[in-house]
Amino acid sequence: MTRIYIGNLSFNTTEELLTNQFSEFGTVEEVTILKDKFTGASKGFGFVNMQDEDAAFNAIRSLNGTMLDGRKIRVSLAEDKGQTNKRR
Repeated sequence: MTRIYIGNLSFNTTEELLTNQFSEFGTVEEVTILKDKFTGASKGFGFVNMQDEDAAFNAIRSLNGTMLDGRKIRVSLAEDKGQTNKRR
């Protein structure tokens, strides 16, 4: 399974809309838009898990920089939490 990061989302973008967009490229396993735990408002980014790696990379190439809900979205391979820079 391949995890994709989607940034610069409109606060009105729904998980259903992301599912529809990414389903054009292959099977979508899960879609998550991160929300503020107090207000429930979107944080403006989310993740899509796709079953097939080739379909995921095709979606990244095709959707990065495109307009969605009035915003130019950023789409890239999600970084593994363990690979982020940590202070020593």
